[in-house]
This record gives sequence, structure tokens and C-alpha cells, in this order.
Amino acid sequence: MYPEIELAQLVISACDQYAIDTIVISPGSRNAPLTVGFTNHSGSKTYSIVDERCAAFFAMGIAQQTQKPVALVCTSGTALLNYYPAIAEAFYSNIPLVVISADRPKHLIDIGDGQAIRQENVYANHILYTANLTDGAEEQENNAFQICKALHTAIYQKGPVHINVPFEEPLYKTVEVLSTAVVENIQRGKEKVEHEFSAQHKAEIHYQQLAEQWNSFERKLILIGVNYPSADLENILEKYANDSSVLIMTETTSNCHHTDFINSIDQLITPLTETEFEQLRPDVLITFGGLVVSKRIKEFLRKFQPALHWHIDEHTKLDTYFCLTEHIKEKPEAFLSTLFAYQKESNSLYKKSWLPIKQDRLVQHTAYLANTPYSDLKVFEVLLQSIPDNCQLQLSNSSVVRYTQLFTLNPTLHVFCNRGTSGIDGSTSTAIGAATTAEKQTVFITGDISFYYDSNALWNSYVPKNFRIIIVNNSGGGIFKIIPGPQSTNALKYFETPHNLTAEFLAKTYGFMYCSAKNNMELEKELKEFYKVSDVPKILEIFTPSDENGEILKQYFKNL
Repeated sequence: MYPEIELAQLVISACDQYAIDTIVISPGSRNAPLTVGFTNHSGSKTYSIVDERCAAFFAMGIAQQTQKPVALVCTSGTALLNYYPAIAEAFYSNIPLVVISADRPKHLIDIGDGQAIRQENVYANHILYTANLTDGAEEQENNAFQICKALHTAIYQKGPVHINVPFEEPLYKTVEVLSTAVVENIQRGKEKVEHEFSAQHKAEIHYQQLAEQWNSFERKLILIGVNYPSADLENILEKYANDSSVLIMTETTSNCHHTDFINSIDQLITPLTETEFEQLRPDVLITFGGLVVSKRIKEFLRKFQPALHWHIDEHTKLDTYFCLTEHIKEKPEAFLSTLFAYQKESNSLYKKSWLPIKQDRLVQHTAYLANTPYSDLKVFEVLLQSIPDNCQLQLSNSSVVRYTQLFTLNPTLHVFCNRGTSGIDGSTSTAIGAATTAEKQTVFITGDISFYYDSNALWNSYVPKNFRIIIVNNSGGGIFKIIPGPQSTNALKYFETPHNLTAEFLAKTYGFMYCSAKNNMELEKELKEFYKVSDVPKILEIFTPSDENGEILKQYFKNL
């Protein structure tokens, strides 16, 4: 069964030809032609998620893992506005999403008709391409081109696109086969789009010139942000790690590991003096990957700027440190491999000067943790050591991702976090979406505010049995006891939003096994069983002392 409406047939046929086979649908009537078409298409895997905000983040979690576009289908009105937080995250994280929104015809907009808003170009500031389709037989060839251009953009430019589809009633009539004219229009549209994109020339990279600059410097820093796990990337970085003039800094979300990498940036640089910062200042900085968590490294590189800053990314130009000299449009693996062929030996002391300091910091870190009382910091030490090998680790934002940066993680873990916009909304939904497509167990660590904010994420029929949620519940926004400012005001409760909630009854409502811990002994006991095979997913809620967490963390940095 296919929808009778040819505009819906165009969209379904195009998705099929571009191999976009995962469709997340939210219920509604105006999108009925799309719902009927996709759910009856043998090549489509469809999911039904009621809450559109959750649906969009769920789809993003799948796309995050597969690195392929996932389509979202919703009805008209405010439905597609609820996608916006995830669209913004996908835009800044280079994750391909295809929003297909049903709409009222133009003559029904702004006349007082129900469930009708101005949907065209609604994501204008955070979208790679918008296709505003028009109803009418004479427009089908242009509609086909617009759809194909949107899908091609999502695939090859890695980001969100929007296809807005107006439907006239009746909406539920079906036919047995796709119109021949529809299939031909899509094929022509695809050919036209591919010809248009093939005419675009990739900028030439002058490796000889870059290599001469690279080899002339004694202090080279490679800083890696959010990065999808890549064995090829780790292999080439291992070669750079043997260069005495190169220091490599990573974050938890970089998914890059080596004993000579600086994997806890704040641990290293927080105690540095002005003189030491000057000694750390690189001559040349190479950056790649997504956004960096560490605020301290941003402050350092903005104040102690390198002579050269090269950012490597096929699409995105990031001038995070206000000193970008070269945007290299290439995959990091390819660029670094080619550059290494020009590498010359160096007698620099740059790396040798800083690795002993890294080791000293680790000794101080270990000594402090050995005597740290039960707190957020202590809990993260225990949690991050407990996660089984080869798991996927999903993190929420705010204090969770920041605490995790302070520890050396098991290198078999693959780590993900929504750092594009760094919002707390949608973290749980993203983790569940990722878990549905991951072959390995997924463990999600979240804060209490982030968890409750996205609690509709649990209203989901696709949660794997081996999915695990760990809530670090410090009774409010713990980040506001860490960062300077909020406690100096008389409005702290409006920053922290203190509460006495627990997830126990939410867990029962949605069929999760629930357990909790309020001290080290209880935590150790619960973790022994937590990751084991079960018939349902599990939630572990860990209650920590809100008034003590911030002070313990501040003392940690003083101790360094």
C-alpha cells in the first residue's frame, strides 16, 4: 500500500533511492500519507515515538551511531517546532537528520484554520537545506529535484535538512503501486543533483608548504574534540606521539587513547602559572573533531595564541581560539597521514617537558581520591572503573561530562555526548536511540535535572534489555555549585532548582528495574549486579551530598 497523494510518493521514493531506511514517526493525521507509505514500505525500518522532542533526539542517537541519515516524520503545527533542539544539536555536531514535516496547503495558513503555522523555513538558522514543496501536478519535477537535493545534502554534508510537504485532504486513500511518473521524476532529480554537486571542486591542499611550516617549529599541539571512534585515526596519531615536538591533548569524547596523550586537560593546566602557560604555548596548533569541553584550554589558547592554527574538517570551519590561519577541508586521518610523510626528526623538549608534569598530576589525583569522602567526585571514580569492557558510554551534559574528563577511561569504551549545543535536553533520548542500534551494551550516565527534563524518553517501546541508566542525583543543578557566580547571588535556588524527587516510580511506570545507593558501601553492592543480563533495562540512582560536592571538587583542584 502506498499513499494516493503523489507528493507523498515522491518523498518515499526518494528516501528509498538514497537508502534512507530508518524512519522515526510521531503520530498525527496530516502526516498520514507519509506514515502509511513508510510503514508499508518493505525497505523501511520504522519507529513510533509520541513526543516529537524525544523522537528527534532518539533519531539523532541512531544517526550518531550509524553515521547515516535518519528521517523524522511529523504532523503539522507545533509538532515540528519540538524537533528544534535536536536539529540545532545535529547542526553543530554534523549529524545527518532528515525532517519531513506535513503541512497544510498555503491557502489555509494564517486564516484561522486549526493546527496551521508558518512552517516554511522554520529552521532557517540551523539547517543545511530546506525544501519547501508545492502541491500541484505541474510542480512535481521541481519537487523531486528539491527532495533529492535535500537528501544529497544530508548525506554528503553531514547535517540536518528539512522537507516541508503540504497535503490536501483526503489523506488516507491508498494505491497498490508507486506512480511511474514519480519514480522517473526522482531518478531525473537525483541525476540533476549529482551533476550539480560533481561540478563543485575540492580546494587543493598545499602539503609541501604546510609541511615546511610544520617542520620549522619546536612546539606543536594537537587538540582533539568530540570524535567518532576511528582505528585509522588512532594509528596515525600513535606515529605523531613519537615526535618529541608534538603534544597531543584529548578529551573523553575524543575516543583517542595513548599513554603519552594528555587525556585530562584541566588536571594538567589548572595549577599553571603565567610563566608555565608561556612555556606551554604552541607555535602551531592543529585542531579537529567537535566542540571541546574544557573551558580552561579555551581560555589558555585565546590568551597564549599560537603563530599558526590549522583546523581540519571536511565541512566546518571553527575559529574557537580566535587565531585560525588555515581551514583544511579534509578528513583528519587523510590529512595527518599525508603530512606525516613530510615529517622531519626533531630534538625538541616540548613533549618531554610536559609528560612528567602529567604524571605528577596523576599521582596527586590518585592520592586525593584515596581520601575523598562520598561525593560526586568519588562516585565518578567508582562508576568509571565499574563499566564493563567494550561498552558504549553515553554522557549527559553539565557536571557529568566535566567530572568524566578528570579520569582516564578504559580505552575499550566508546564515549558520546551531545556537545554541539551542550544542552541537557534530549540526552536520555539520544542514548536510547544509540542503544537501539549498538551491538554492545550501552551505559548512560546522567545528572538528575537532565534525567527528569527528558523523562518522556522512557516512553519508548524500543529500549534494549541491556540498556543501563545511572543517575547521579545531587538534588539540583550541581554545576551551579561548581562554576563561579551563582552562589554570590541571592537567587541560587533559581539556578540550582533544588528538589527531592526520585526516579523510582518513573522506573516502575516504564518497566525498568530500579535500585539506588546513598553511600560507598551501597554503591559497590549495587554495581556488582547492575550490568548483568536481565529481562528489562535498569536504572541505578545514586544520591550524593549536594552541599559538599562543590567544595570537594574545588579542593581537588587546589590539591593539584
